[in-house]
Amino acid sequence: MYLLFTTLATFVQYYSYLLIFRVLLTWFPTVNWYNQPFAALSQITDPYLNLFRSIIPPLGGMDFSPILAFLALNLVGGLLSAALPFAQAF
Repeated sequence: MYLLFTTLATFVQYYSYLLIFRVLLTWFPTVNWYNQPFAALSQITDPYLNLFRSIIPPLGGMDFSPILAFLALNLVGGLLSAALPFAQAF
């Protein structure tokens, strides 16, 4: 059980890094999202971001959905980290 929680916590942390990198790359309009490695990054992160884009549409040309996506991912990561001591008992 402990191994499962640590693996999930590590996955959430690495996925957060990918999301940060994805959001930072949107500031550069010359990035071609159809070329590698940007296409792979887009395929990995866009399904998760699209969940939140359906909740919060872009307002005034600004996409605020990554903020909600980061909050949800940090909440899950925090819950997993808090559950590690309890999982270690099993």
